[in-house]
Amino acid sequence: MDDPDVLSRINSLVDEEHHLLAQRTGGGASSDEHARLSKIEVELDQCWDLLRQRRARRNAGEDPDAAAARDADTVEHYRQ
Repeated sequence: MDDPDVLSRINSLVDEEHHLLAQRTGGGASSDEHARLSKIEVELDQCWDLLRQRRARRNAGEDPDAAAARDADTVEHYRQ
């Protein structure tokens, strides 16, 4: 995925996340929707991580296409 593809995926996930959050706020979200929201949050973290990797590689003079999405466990357990 190139940067525009990653950003497009992020935008799509954010739109879906907002829709699900609105349903949850209104009390109308099902357990499936809650599970989907959790998956979206993880996928967003993965997409942002990939985009940061690509930008870092580009800034270092390396090939941004060598960046790869990391697994959910790695991305979700970064130390802040």
